[in-house]
Amino acid sequence: MKRIHIGMQVEDVAASVRFYSTLFGAGPTVQKDDYAKWMLDDPRVNFSVSTRCDMASKIHLGIQVEEAAELDEVAGRLKGAGVAVAETPAVTCCYAKSDKAWVADPDGLPWETFLTHGASVVYGEETLTDQQIGSLASSSKGCCGSSAEAD
Repeated sequence: MKRIHIGMQVEDVAASVRFYSTLFGAGPTVQKDDYAKWMLDDPRVNFSVSTRCDMASKIHLGIQVEEAAELDEVAGRLKGAGVAVAETPAVTCCYAKSDKAWVADPDGLPWETFLTHGASVVYGEETLTDQQIGSLASSSKGCCGSSAEAD
């Protein structure tokens, strides 16, 4: 079963932990000085905050999968629709070891689909640069039909 992921850059992790713990009615499942993550079942979401994200959007979205076949299926579906996919296998990011596939929506919002293999004692810095995100976004403008086709 897949889980939606929301990752946000924040100024103050401690303040964010207080706010989001109150909002979600639960504390984080992982908490560091620079990072916190909630793995919630209601709603089914992997929500994280960090002071270390370096994407201009300050937020990214994703789909966390539980099996390699699910990762391949999502990435394959996007590639089949003509979307540029940046695959980053065996990376360390946000205190986790993962295989990932990154895309950007037509407005440049980064999305990652990922399979986590375990925890890491280091944060890791696997993120796409703004240039890479822009390149992915420009290639996705034709995905899934244009507004002219819908008219």
